[in-house]
Amino acid sequence: MSAKHEDTVRDAVRKRYAGVATAGSACCGPATAVPATSCGCGAPDEKEISRRLGYSDEELIAAPEGSNLGLGCGNPQAIAALRPGEVVLDLGSGAGFDCFLAARKVGEAGRVIGVDMTPEMVTKSRENARIAGYANTEFRLGEIEHLPVADDSVDVIISNCVINLSPDKSAVFREAFRVLKSGGRLAISDVVATAPLPESVRDDMRLLSACISGAADLETLDAILADAGFDDVDIRPVEESREFIRHWEPDSRLEDFVLSATIRALKP
Repeated sequence: MSAKHEDTVRDAVRKRYAGVATAGSACCGPATAVPATSCGCGAPDEKEISRRLGYSDEELIAAPEGSNLGLGCGNPQAIAALRPGEVVLDLGSGAGFDCFLAARKVGEAGRVIGVDMTPEMVTKSRENARIAGYANTEFRLGEIEHLPVADDSVDVIISNCVINLSPDKSAVFREAFRVLKSGGRLAISDVVATAPLPESVRDDMRLLSACISGAADLETLDAILADAGFDDVDIRPVEESREFIRHWEPDSRLEDFVLSATIRALKP
């Protein structure tokens, strides 16, 4: 992919999620601001969307008001096994939803860093943290291919339906490997391709920024993670995700081509 095309992809994604941040929802905002198709859409409201993605009522109650925008394709908290005192990094942190849930698990002795390339999202997440009093979270503006995070400084990396949006997934996982401590782990929910995407889908920038046409296949993801240096790579498509993916783009049968998956790996 050329540098020019990569910039085009990033600009499209940034514009889309600036609209989501402004509207305050991926699914319920003004149609002119937020297209109907979105990671996590297909349910009446953000809480119902999140329940379908695997979040508990306790988690939904705990999250600060305005942090859950109805985005995502799973619940990385469910596979992260976070422990008190750990440093957690969220790739594509949005309004901070997963960061705030992680902050509760790592406690005052831990720390959570969210990185997002959309200024509107970073502003929103910082304001959410200030209002709710989350002193152990911080939010940084940056691209996940060029993380503003020090080497060997993070215990766990989480991410929810974001890496598929990147035009350079190899760079994302190289950066993830760089910032993780030895023994650090990935706990990611993302969309993966389970069959070759039709050309009409693959070339649609709207569908790319809606977490669909940028999905990598399982073999490619496995190779990228191995090349980055990760061990114990475990990628598991979630068959149950067909139900909510079916609603992302009605009548297109996207569920025949993409599924949500859990992605886990360790840095030696």
